[in-house]
Amino acid sequence: MTDFLRDVRPPPNPAYEVRYETGPGDQGQVDFDQFQVVFTDEPSMPRIVWLFSMVLGYSRLTWARFVVHQDLAAVLRCHVAAFEALGGAPRELLYDRMKTAVASESDDGGIVYNLALIDLARHYGFHPKACKAYRAKTKGKVERPFRYIRQDFFLARTFRNLEDLNAKLRHWLDTVANPRVHATTQRIVNEVFAEERPHLRPLPLAPFKAVLRLEWRISREGMVSVGGTLYSVPDATRRRPVEVHTLAEEIRIFKDGVLIASQPGHVSN
Repeated sequence: MTDFLRDVRPPPNPAYEVRYETGPGDQGQVDFDQFQVVFTDEPSMPRIVWLFSMVLGYSRLTWARFVVHQDLAAVLRCHVAAFEALGGAPRELLYDRMKTAVASESDDGGIVYNLALIDLARHYGFHPKACKAYRAKTKGKVERPFRYIRQDFFLARTFRNLEDLNAKLRHWLDTVANPRVHATTQRIVNEVFAEERPHLRPLPLAPFKAVLRLEWRISREGMVSVGGTLYSVPDATRRRPVEVHTLAEEIRIFKDGVLIASQPGHVSN
């Protein structure tokens, strides 16, 4: 019987895939990709930068920004900036199993998400969802734009520094990528986004204030390094342990529970 079924059953077609489309406001996809760049301001030093990208599943609208670090603070700040630019958040965000989103996997195969990401999701009203292991195609809407950005934008230009890189990326997204006719939907991305935007979850009235706690020590120069950026503190606290609170938009430094310094955080860091 098995031999008979093997003879009459048509062979599987690995090239055939059913595309899964989402409704307006239902899903976005998030990921990072690594780029190497030589800024003209420092031509002797190749730099590694990371591209954070959020793509809305229905309209294919892309929001993206280059950052220096692929850490949790950068992830949170990019989410906040993306939601502000989009005017809302999708109901679900799909992630690769990056460490800043997925903390671990339980013995029964369940996903344990980073607590700060859960706080962010609660604040903006979206549901985080991790891709199945080894199933990168489920995140194709965001991975294809990485190739598009690399080939159509990144490889054809030079950049003075990170700020110049992001300014040119923003201009390219606004004037080339999002106003184009999308190859899959055959519709203008911005026009479809105009339909999708009312379906996004509205932005909360209060800003996101989740805190990442770090114990750190001040240098002899009176500086604290957070994510590669130096922050100054008062002279009286030099060379003493302090507690650094990294918020989405601000760095706060405490000594013995007392706020001694605060600095604006930078999404590009």
